[in-house]
Amino acid sequence: MAKQIFIIHRWEGSPEEPMLKWLAEKLTNKGYEVTVPKMPNPEEPKIDEWIPYLQKIITNPNQETFLIGHSIGCQTILRSLETLPENTKIRGILLIAPWLHLQGLETKEEVEIAKPWLKTPINLEKVKSHIGKVEAIFSDNDPYVPLSDKDIFKELLGAEIHIEHKKGHFDPDSGITELPIVLESFEKISSP
Repeated sequence: MAKQIFIIHRWEGSPEEPMLKWLAEKLTNKGYEVTVPKMPNPEEPKIDEWIPYLQKIITNPNQETFLIGHSIGCQTILRSLETLPENTKIRGILLIAPWLHLQGLETKEEVEIAKPWLKTPINLEKVKSHIGKVEAIFSDNDPYVPLSDKDIFKELLGAEIHIEHKKGHFDPDSGITELPIVLESFEKISSP
């Protein structure tokens, strides 16, 4: 059975972002089957669109399945895992700039788009029951993700936390085209 990796992009993101293209290429070269879907309506992501879309793509989640998310892609992964049948378990997840709280939203429209994602609870205990290993990567100067969220991911998901220095939101605006810590973290979740 092929080891499958699904990489879920951020709000206003796409599979064409340099960091995601770099990561997909590196993981494909290691022999993984990598899928980086274009999520619906990335300018205005909605829970009721993104979660079903991801569920439709991941047809058979199992011990050979890995999920990597960036920002709202992490939320999408967590919410999707929350809905899995009781005995279904995937190998691991890698979260880049994951959040349960946000800061720095600049417009009323951004606040309205984020509101359902922030207000609709995620049962992290249930999520944890569906995953093997968890790695989470934060930046110490992320304009949107409060660094204090790292404690939630560590305590409630058992995530191994990595804090990168001055990497912003790990997006093109932050000048990020490659992120070697992601490959290092992936090695940890993929090891037996």
